Amino acid sequence: MPLRVLIVDDSETTRRILRTIINSHYWLVCGEAESGWSGVKKFEELTPKPDVVIIDLSMPDISGIEAAKWMTESDPTVPLILFTVLEIERIESEARRAGIRAIVSKSQVWNLVTSIERAVRLNSN
Repeated sequence: MPLRVLIVDDSETTRRILRTIINSHYWLVCGEAESGWSGVKKFEELTPKPDVVIIDLSMPDISGIEAAKWMTESDPTVPLILFTVLEIERIESEARRAGIRAIVSKSQVWNLVTSIERAVRLNSN
């Protein structure tokens, strides 16, 4: 069964790029959301839960960190990866407290696949 990924990002362009990356690895986009709250709602609706969530930090309603808190509270076993343009060091401790397992800079998108594979592998151990 392919890896199931939920994408939460307010940018259609970013979601399209992420879909391309995910599909190129024969993984499955099991859902998409364009805001933090819609991401939380989609996360709650999905059965089974996604294998991993890629979530943007800055969104129009609630931040990716706030959405991550809700998702982690609902199911702490699902790895969450924050995908952001902001400096990682500035948000790292807050992101980790919210349950985020990895932070990937949007300027280093090539690190995303490695982060997904690592988060899923660590989750299965």
